Amino acid sequence: MDKKLIFLDIDGTLISAMKAPSALVTKAVRRTRENGNKVFLCTGRNMAIIGEDIQNVGFDGIIASAGGHVEAEGKVLFDSLLPEETIQECLSVFHNYGIYCRIESPEGIYTDPQMEALLREAKPDKTNSELIRMQKEIEAGISILPYEQYPRSGAYKICFTATNPEIIEETKKYLEDRFVYVVHPYGDNSTCFNGEIIPRGVDKGRGMEMVCRYYGADREDTIAFGDSMNDYEMMKTAGCSVAMGNACEELKNMADAVCGNVWDDGIYYEFRRMGLIEE
Repeated sequence: MDKKLIFLDIDGTLISAMKAPSALVTKAVRRTRENGNKVFLCTGRNMAIIGEDIQNVGFDGIIASAGGHVEAEGKVLFDSLLPEETIQECLSVFHNYGIYCRIESPEGIYTDPQMEALLREAKPDKTNSELIRMQKEIEAGISILPYEQYPRSGAYKICFTATNPEIIEETKKYLEDRFVYVVHPYGDNSTCFNGEIIPRGVDKGRGMEMVCRYYGADREDTIAFGDSMNDYEMMKTAGCSVAMGNACEELKNMADAVCGNVWDDGIYYEFRRMGLIEE
């Protein structure tokens, strides 16, 4: 395949802290598609919170919910919900250790009431785009519903917040055989520790492989841009992986290249450097 399949994380990669996509990044995505390349969102967000301002940039498909939902050209290639029995088991484990949860389902996002209070007081590490996004959602009044309204019909994944990392480790003995834990960066003075659990065998990398099969493309034809550890499988799968300048150090260390920061239109300038768009 002569052209490339390009996969872009959203938060901390395509956009900065709940802002709209910039004019330069929008131009980069549209221009490279005009050149015959295909561009996909590859995000931990569920479909319900991928806003129109992002979708209106124009993409060839979406990998959402960290691989739980995969689309190409409007066709659903994969959709996998965790059964409600499993969701309730996970919630029980986390709640028993005083960990607050956020459930991401097809209908929306539902959260423990204590989680919002903890998020409001948190001082995130500058590389923790997921925690920054959740704080910005609260500030912007994004509709995050209380757990009491959760329809209990299955969900894609569970995010969590805790007051210390030791209690997160304690929960692994119950869940790590079935879930991959992604704990986002935190500093020495952090009071909020956040992450997510993703079902084993369902991740962004597997979603990319499905898209490649759909187009008859090889992994060598893929390029992935990300910034946080929930992008790890995507980056590992890609023929070429690019970490944002604002990415966590673990991701930078494993990436093939490091581009500029998200707030400096890193995607646009890296597209130019790689020859994906013209000067």
